[in-house]
Amino acid sequence: MIFGIGTDIADVRRFEKWVKNPSMFMRFFNPAEIMEGGTENARCQHYAVRFAAKEAFSKAIGTGISGFELKDIFITNEPSGKPVLNVQGNAKKLLEEKAGLGYNIHVSLSHEKDYALAFVIIEN
Repeated sequence: MIFGIGTDIADVRRFEKWVKNPSMFMRFFNPAEIMEGGTENARCQHYAVRFAAKEAFSKAIGTGISGFELKDIFITNEPSGKPVLNVQGNAKKLLEEKAGLGYNIHVSLSHEKDYALAFVIIEN
C-alpha cells in the first residue's frame, strides 16, 4: 500500500554557487553523494537532482524537512545506474515510526539543462 508520494523540482543554476563553495556539501549532502571531477554543469545537475530527492522524500513522509538532517537522506546507484534512496539516522527513525518497518522506497530522478526533478513513493 502507498504510504506517501512526494515530488520536487530544483533549478540547476541555483547550485552553481554550491559547486564553487564545497563547504555547502558537508551541510546538506552525505559523503556518498559527493561528486569529484566532471564539468561544472554536470556537478550542478548531480547536486540539484539529489537535493530534489531529499525534498521529495520529506513530502512523501509527510513531515517536511523537520526532525532529521538532509544528509541523512542520500542517493546511491545500483551497478545498472538505477538510483536508490537511502535513509539513516533520525530520518530512518522517523520513517519507521510513520510507515512501519516493512517500508519500500521508490525514487525516480531526471534532469534537463536548467531543471532537476525527483519523485519518491514510500510503500508500507
